Amino acid sequence: MKHLTHIPFSLVGLLVLLPFFVVVAVAILVDSKGGVFFLQTRLGKGNVDFKLFKFRNIGVNAGRMGQLTIGGNDSRITRLGYFLFKYKLDELPQLINVLLSNISLVGPRPEVRRYVDLNTPGQYQVLSIKPVLMDYTSTKYVDESELLAKAENPGQFYLKSIMPNKLAINLTYIENRSLWTDMGILFKTISKILS
Repeated sequence: MKHLTHIPFSLVGLLVLLPFFVVVAVAILVDSKGGVFFLQTRLGKGNVDFKLFKFRNIGVNAGRMGQLTIGGNDSRITRLGYFLFKYKLDELPQLINVLLSNISLVGPRPEVRRYVDLNTPGQYQVLSIKPVLMDYTSTKYVDESELLAKAENPGQFYLKSIMPNKLAINLTYIENRSLWTDMGILFKTISKILS
């Protein structure tokens, strides 16, 4: 039921942002070879795979070189892609996923399977609800790529430090979720990005 209220919001959002999407799409095609979107397999409710839409911010086949983005020094990121990534503009096409009912607007963010497979059984509770476009971890780790860039081993730092913290935050959200919580996440995410 909650998701049904998100569908009209995502549709309106896509219509309002359509001119911006067109400009970004043309800029991406001019900036580097490849398509407009980067589709990454993520896990949804019930441990089911789905394709998450993003504006492509990396070079062709760069996704095969790793799944963690490690800041401005990441050689996979294109010139335009760095700008899109820094201001989270690459995430806007996920409104398409909301429209397709893959995700909702607020709750836990979807993760890639290779990391979810390392979860404890209790942490699979995160997959009991639909993943989302915005969550508490997005505001806490708005500078995640910079933290990874400073780490000696970004992959291990993500697994041992960031990911457990994200899971704990998401489980707390699931236990205490409400309309007011969702509204708080929504406004906090927007204000964090703008700042």
